[in-house]
Amino acid sequence: MERALVAEQMSFDAEAVAAAVAEGIEKIEHASTMEELKAIRTQYAGAQSAMTMASKAIGGLDKDQKKEAGKLMGKLRADFGRAFGTKEAVVKQAEEAAALAAETVDMTLPVKRKPLGARHPLPKLMEDVEDFFVSMGWQISDGPEVETEWFDFDALNFGPDHPARQMQDTFYIKGNQAKDAAGFVGSNMVLRTQTSSDQVRGLIAHGVPLYIACPGRVFRTDELDATHTPVFHQIEALAVDKGLTMADLKGVLDKLAVAMFGPEAKTRLRPSYFPFTEPSAELDLWFPDKKGGAGWLEWGGCGMVNPNVLRSAGLDPDEYTGFAFGVGVERTLLLRSDINDMHDLVEGDVRFSEQFVMGE
Repeated sequence: MERALVAEQMSFDAEAVAAAVAEGIEKIEHASTMEELKAIRTQYAGAQSAMTMASKAIGGLDKDQKKEAGKLMGKLRADFGRAFGTKEAVVKQAEEAAALAAETVDMTLPVKRKPLGARHPLPKLMEDVEDFFVSMGWQISDGPEVETEWFDFDALNFGPDHPARQMQDTFYIKGNQAKDAAGFVGSNMVLRTQTSSDQVRGLIAHGVPLYIACPGRVFRTDELDATHTPVFHQIEALAVDKGLTMADLKGVLDKLAVAMFGPEAKTRLRPSYFPFTEPSAELDLWFPDKKGGAGWLEWGGCGMVNPNVLRSAGLDPDEYTGFAFGVGVERTLLLRSDINDMHDLVEGDVRFSEQFVMGE
């Protein structure tokens, strides 16, 4: 057929369109990115390309010329499409491989993460003490922090005029006001001053024999200073059974000291007075790492359960005996970790807690 066929306003130039397609295929073969391929497709197969113009020109040809022109355009479009599809698959695969390589993470390199903080050493220490009691077969008991005066004082043999019941020592909860036997005006609800209140609850709820440890937060109207805080933590323990003696108490205290402070730690008892125990003793700890050299430090209080406390729980003190003791968790932590100021425990500075992370 003739290389140039004219139809109305458009001319079909077979040689020119074939040359344009060949040029486009050559550019496709040298393209290296999807952006280049898209630009080539627009230029050689888009709305203004030679192929599109030639296809439109076919409509103006004579009938016998349309068939031959149509076959030519079909072949050219197929050649261009095949070249484009093959190259597109290769370029896509190369770009995906490059992207994966760029996103590869070396797991052996140190990673900078946002700081997650650190767990405070107090709850960790409380768990350690709880684990000690559980290992001996004791139960862990957790009572309310807002307590009645009866559980916090009366059931523990605190008289109505005991100094601990005054507002300068105890946080009273606002409520119905009434005068007690000592003439003090206040409600009958307090923030518990000791976890001993939960020991009475345990006796009433579970009966005997009873072996429980009572960890928890307690409240007293102390000013915050290097050695005191109005909110602190105690772990008190109570054992009530037939035939218990001070020897049983001393044995448990010695084991607890070793668990908390190492194999060289030991305890001794000094006579003292507590309303809820009789006889009562101050608990001293022989601490090998004490500042200035190994020596004795006061650690807590202990004694045999006062018969009046047993009677408050409905028990016969002639049939049952018991022992109880309590230690401050903060004091234990101060001693174990050589901390000099209570402020460090309550100010919430994460740098303080981070010192104990490796110890967990």
